[in-house]
Amino acid sequence: MKLLWISLGGALGAAARYGLSGWLAAGLGPAFPWGTLAVNALGSFGLAFLMHLGLTTELLPPNLRIAVGTGFFGALTTYSTFNYEATLYLQERAYGLAALYFGGMVVTCLLCGFAGLLLARQIFGS
Repeated sequence: MKLLWISLGGALGAAARYGLSGWLAAGLGPAFPWGTLAVNALGSFGLAFLMHLGLTTELLPPNLRIAVGTGFFGALTTYSTFNYEATLYLQERAYGLAALYFGGMVVTCLLCGFAGLLLARQIFGS
């Protein structure tokens, strides 16, 4: 049953990743991987919020936490894509863009993870 929950969440997360990444590329252009940055930031925020909620309250059943945490956010976030895109910048000797992308991804996702945790604590307590 857990595998079914994870699969359902994963299908929704993959669709959300595809849609958001495509929307951002169409709106902002393909010169910088804004979609990857956005889904990783949203995933960092959302997973931190979800885990705090799921582990400190009774509001989130374990199957839903698995479906959303492992399934949805697992499929939404894109470390392998991030790694590939950063590697391409390095191969192209675009060191400034590689550093900006790497630093921006790490800092943005850490900040979003902290923001998700802080918001969950404000709403649901510690």
